[in-house]
Amino acid sequence: MKAWTALQLAQHLDAELVGSESLEITGVGTLERARPDQVSFLSNPKLKHLLPACQAGLLLLRPDDKSLWSGAALLVADPYVAFAKLAQLLDSTPPAALGIHPSAQIDPSASLGKGVSIGPYAVISAGAVIGDNSEVGAHCFVGESAKLGEGCRIWPNVTIYHRVELGNHCIVHSGATLGADGFGFANEGGRWLKIPQVGTVLIGDDCEIGAQTCIDRGAIEDTVIGDNVIIDNLCQIAHNVRIGDHTAIAGCTTIAGSTTIGRYCIIGGAAVINGHIEICDGAQISGMAMLMKPVTEKGVYTSGIPATTNAEWRKNTARLRKIDQLYQRVKELEQRLDDVLTDSN
Repeated sequence: MKAWTALQLAQHLDAELVGSESLEITGVGTLERARPDQVSFLSNPKLKHLLPACQAGLLLLRPDDKSLWSGAALLVADPYVAFAKLAQLLDSTPPAALGIHPSAQIDPSASLGKGVSIGPYAVISAGAVIGDNSEVGAHCFVGESAKLGEGCRIWPNVTIYHRVELGNHCIVHSGATLGADGFGFANEGGRWLKIPQVGTVLIGDDCEIGAQTCIDRGAIEDTVIGDNVIIDNLCQIAHNVRIGDHTAIAGCTTIAGSTTIGRYCIIGGAAVINGHIEICDGAQISGMAMLMKPVTEKGVYTSGIPATTNAEWRKNTARLRKIDQLYQRVKELEQRLDDVLTDSN
């Protein structure tokens, strides 16, 4: 495990160092459990009470919080962002593959860049292109004429269908499927007829796709994922969806076909988004929301009912069933009031 001095970390962040320059750090830790050879951070003021017992060798702090800590520190504008950068620097995650394993099946017409690694039993199909320093893990399938950019990391058991394209420095986690057929069928007299999905999936640079997530290929045109989009585990992205740059989508979200999502959107877990609608830049969709109409103004959108006790839920549900009856009664009373006011005039 490589050690970095506090001075080196300060230079990496362009941060002000308080304490010993020679202090060695080998990893990251939480405020509660960090060791003396680890760096931690304070970004939430509510956690200040943890500082007296914290054993971290180095702490990331805002300048205004300097007086709260007597140990070595790096003073930064945003401790959480700084922590992310140091976590990348100190990352000990092993590669998805190392070298070309002899059991890998690589078509002679495939093109492999410099420093490419292919894991055991992976299949690289005809005409596929793998960019420099990319890693394809064990049992992955890269389809015909698919393209991976430079520095991609494809974890084991990922399936990348034909003609799917990934940009540079993308990460795809195990079990993800990119480019399966979209749900396209026509009904003739009660019998479903398949519509071949002839588009593909285009993914930009610096994207991360979670485990078991499915991104369907386009029906005619393409499904398009912008740059620096992060998609969590177990999400379903249907055919012809377009997602703008820097959007984040939490786990178990379902996005129906031909929906366009803007840039810098944040979508909470288990959200359901209807097809053929557009969501503007910067919109935030709460977890478990069901979005049925377009979103044209930046803001937070929420639906779903938070959990409560069973007794309260049953009571509210019983009342909910009477809403239409109450509505009709109010309507009738309003009409009677209008009649009375009309007669009095």
